[in-house]
Amino acid sequence: MSDEVKDAAQVQAEEAFDGFMYWMKKGTLWSCIVLGLVVFGCNSGVEDDAYPAYNGEQYAPTNMGND
Repeated sequence: MSDEVKDAAQVQAEEAFDGFMYWMKKGTLWSCIVLGLVVFGCNSGVEDDAYPAYNGEQYAPTNMGND
């Protein structure tokens, strides 16, 4: 192969890699943002005991041999 073909292939490969990295960075950023929103949305309200409404008496052991 001639040097001209090798140089053209090298330029094309570098452009393709730069485009790939650009879109991978953009996709990773958006994935992290969406994941953060999902985690925040599913976890909001848990700390202030508003959701889920846990009732400890509902799961209290009864009839455990105390006749």
